[in-house]
Amino acid sequence: MFSKINSIGLFGLNAFSVTVEATIGAGQPSFEMVGLPDAAVQESKARIRAVMEHLCLKVLSGHVTVNLAPASVRKIGSMFDLPISAALLEMGGYISTSDGDAFIGEISLDGKLSPVNGVLSMAIHAANNGVKRLFLPAANAREASVVKEIEVYGVDNLMQLVDFYIYGRGLSPEPHYNGFDVAKTHYADFAEVMGQFAAKRAVEVAAAGSHNVLMLGPPGAGKSMIAKRIPSILPKITFEESIETTQIHSVAGIIDPRDPLVKERPFRAVSHTASSVGLIGGGTIPHPGEISLAHNGVLFLDELPEFDRKSLETLRQPMEDGSVTISRASGTVTYPCSVMVIAAMNPCPCGNYGNPLKKCTCTQNQVKAYLRKISGPVLDRIDIQIEVKPVKFEELSNRKPQESSAAIAERVQKARDIQARRYRGTNIRANSMITSDMISEVCQMTPDAEDMLKRAFNTLGMSARAYDRILKVARTCADLDGSEPILKNHISQAISFRSLDRKYWDRI
Repeated sequence: MFSKINSIGLFGLNAFSVTVEATIGAGQPSFEMVGLPDAAVQESKARIRAVMEHLCLKVLSGHVTVNLAPASVRKIGSMFDLPISAALLEMGGYISTSDGDAFIGEISLDGKLSPVNGVLSMAIHAANNGVKRLFLPAANAREASVVKEIEVYGVDNLMQLVDFYIYGRGLSPEPHYNGFDVAKTHYADFAEVMGQFAAKRAVEVAAAGSHNVLMLGPPGAGKSMIAKRIPSILPKITFEESIETTQIHSVAGIIDPRDPLVKERPFRAVSHTASSVGLIGGGTIPHPGEISLAHNGVLFLDELPEFDRKSLETLRQPMEDGSVTISRASGTVTYPCSVMVIAAMNPCPCGNYGNPLKKCTCTQNQVKAYLRKISGPVLDRIDIQIEVKPVKFEELSNRKPQESSAAIAERVQKARDIQARRYRGTNIRANSMITSDMISEVCQMTPDAEDMLKRAFNTLGMSARAYDRILKVARTCADLDGSEPILKNHISQAISFRSLDRKYWDRI
């Protein structure tokens, strides 16, 4: 006897087709599995044998061999329990599947199906490769139903699957999920931030162009307060971006099965105790790190110099490329990580270096050592550097109404809409992603603006990367003003956003 069942495997975000082949021959009862299964897949033999005995399904009475094809690709995870069980059930005559059916899922010892991670990526792959009906754990059904090209069947237990194939009852297609358009979450509002007009403008520009930001200032100046309100002014996430982000969160196992789509841009606030693996991902089976979980959103690094320097240096390539590649013996995985990095730091260990209101108690060597924890290459990848100074008493006490997040968000959205039209048909979604070969085309300056940038480049000794980043930020400033050419004041503002390295780092 022989049976063949369609399934899907997953490694990182990369889903691939797997064919589960089963045969039974004469001999002592045994269960052999081939096709490069890992330990979790090998353990399915014990689970499946126990389930078959528990449900009185006699399919393991001889020498059973299961092959997971293609045999050259390692199979990882517990999602092959259901397709292996389906192959055995078909071989035993309990069910009869069609070529358009595919199965993924983990089985408990009592026959119930347990959810697995990464279902959205596997469902998309299934739809793109001719699968018509996808059978999986009921807890994963709503997530998979986002993919409208296939019918998704949520299965609670193995006997439910048997009843469906024998009697045509017990299962029905999951309604396709249509919950993308929802009301925006109520975030903390910029109207609560008194003063700090320069810092507010900086994060507005950052949100409009998805630029990286470094805020430097003494404790209590409002750096974290400002950073935590950035989600309230970010542009709306698109459906395409939502699918990308949900795939990453699904692989990490952090989505809500009742409301599976990520509908707001992520905001990941990371502790300075995070390791390099926690930041960029890794492990024996490479999992996404915080920078990938923040894809299409914000990665907030508070107390930046307190991070391990090696961990910060690992962010250099992902910040530049918008993706992170993790290589392990089991294979190589690439996760997207197009993020806004928002960093905050004190200027010294005590926090008061340069503070006009409080005296710094650090020695000059302590200040130098503290600032040197942030390397030049990391600093060079931060488009906007802003000093957040202590708020004056008058600004706190008069309680004048401050501009709301809604007003700022409206300007940000208009600027992003301009960028969406400009970059239609390309992979670029925001000005921070402009490639070097496009700079001259999309960042056209007026003569006086070009003259100002030339003088600044020669006077300040900028790197080529700094030149490109100033132009990208100036492009965003122009978009916020609704100007097609980049004007002199846009260049001036972009240059002012890169002054901290000269004020603090050039002194050490």
